[in-house]
Amino acid sequence: MKGTVVVAVGGNAIIKNGQRGTLKEQSANVQKVCAAIVELVEKGYQVAVTHGNGPQVGNELIKNEAGKIVVPPYSLDVCGAETSGSIGYLLQQSLRNQLAAKKLDVNVVTVITECVVDKNDERFQHPTKPIGPFYSEDDKEWLEQEKGYVMVEDSGRGFRRVVPSPKPLDIVEKDTIRGLIKDGNLVICCGGGGIPVIRENGIYKGVEAVIDKDYASALLAKEIEADYLLLLTGVEKVAINFGRPDMKELDEITLKEADAYMAEGQFPAGSMGPKVDAARLFVEGNRKPATAIITLIDKMKEALEHETGTRIVK
Repeated sequence: MKGTVVVAVGGNAIIKNGQRGTLKEQSANVQKVCAAIVELVEKGYQVAVTHGNGPQVGNELIKNEAGKIVVPPYSLDVCGAETSGSIGYLLQQSLRNQLAAKKLDVNVVTVITECVVDKNDERFQHPTKPIGPFYSEDDKEWLEQEKGYVMVEDSGRGFRRVVPSPKPLDIVEKDTIRGLIKDGNLVICCGGGGIPVIRENGIYKGVEAVIDKDYASALLAKEIEADYLLLLTGVEKVAINFGRPDMKELDEITLKEADAYMAEGQFPAGSMGPKVDAARLFVEGNRKPATAIITLIDKMKEALEHETGTRIVK
């Protein structure tokens, strides 16, 4: 084996911008995602796949809102679990079919994953993650008064609910995931960043929050001592001075260089910042030499072969 790779796929790779999110659209997108992942298995890598669920959980909240008169709505953590299961099913089936077509004898399994967060995390007091549908100003006032939602204006399109996005501290199923990978299985886990839970007196309880998928992926990769963390995004390489005449794409940066660029504000919080920060947390926290790579989904194989992508190393 060439090593263990954690592949972090964004929810927008499964429902692309401008799509309605029909099952046909999602299935077609998943086929392309899985074809790139199967290439890694062919090359001899052990693979764990994590994924976002932003568009999908937003759709679930719209269904909740539309159907609340007929059926009771679910809490945000349960909506996250539902979408983790449905996306996991689509990925799992496509991966299994494509692996079989290439005569690769690899089992695929989805693990609904819980991530422990700190109930005292200051991010609970400062919700920042927009979720769900857009509302009018009248609806905004009603939701704030009747449901206690925190609402913000979003890009001139209306008002959206924002929820906390606490940092993940532990992965409840990490030992199970580690064992499955060690036994040669391809594991799909940490869907949507994992289901956020708090732990009190040994008891787990879901909370209304959304965990950043890249931070959860970095934590998972560290816990299972992966060799590589692939953070997939909409560009082939990370750049400094983005959008300026002196823009420069980065092939490889050290942790020290990453820290310096972040201090300069090169990687804004709303775009590349969380990915670079998650990458450095994985590399810094790993007990053995490890590499994080940021690149396009269809460039994963080339990135692992040092042909493209931005590599973050110690």
